Amino acid sequence: MSSPPNFCFPVRELSNERIRLIPFDAILHTPSFFANTSAHPEIWAHMPMGPFTSVGDLQQNFVQVIQQDAKKTLYAVLKKSPPSQEEGEQEEELAGVIGYLNASFENLSTEIGYLITFPAFQRTHVTTNAVGLLLQYALDPEHMGGLGLRRVQWQTNVPNVASARTAERMGFMKEGLLRWDRVFADGERRGKVGNGKRLPDGKEKDLGRDTLIFGLCWDDWEDGVKGRVVALMARR
Repeated sequence: MSSPPNFCFPVRELSNERIRLIPFDAILHTPSFFANTSAHPEIWAHMPMGPFTSVGDLQQNFVQVIQQDAKKTLYAVLKKSPPSQEEGEQEEELAGVIGYLNASFENLSTEIGYLITFPAFQRTHVTTNAVGLLLQYALDPEHMGGLGLRRVQWQTNVPNVASARTAERMGFMKEGLLRWDRVFADGERRGKVGNGKRLPDGKEKDLGRDTLIFGLCWDDWEDGVKGRVVALMARR
């Protein structure tokens, strides 16, 4: 087992009848994570990190970086199979990862990110349910088993249309655009998608990223977004 999560909020298992989110175990889960992503470097095209060349590279420069930061935590997304008629047991398969980042205990806020659904599980219920479970845990009040946070944020690279659509479908509101928000160091070689704008002289290989900001707050959640998310998670 790897070290327990070093996160500023309590980390617990989250589940429904379709998926289960458990704290990512670097030793147990990283080999499968790498096996499911190594042939798809485009998965990392909009993120500052990656792609990675080995299990060790992924573990050291992605998983451990997250797990050592009290503002971040990473979950393994396990897809449940239909229960066996003979034994009534459900098998589980690693379908991706998801996490919280930029969390603030003082401000009762966090962000959903590190959302990677493996290609075999894209366009299924996995992403909707993974995001939904993290929203429920973050925004439900404490007496309902949640953290009682006031704000959950979502950020995405402007060209990442799929991410923006997911955010809006899950009830997030677009709040703004941060121009030249990030630098993708050596981004051209690493397959990053930049903002397509003119770059400073001598820095043509370090692409720039413009970032869309979305927010979902506790009052939005209580005023109807929660019901919408629950309905999306239940769709067949």
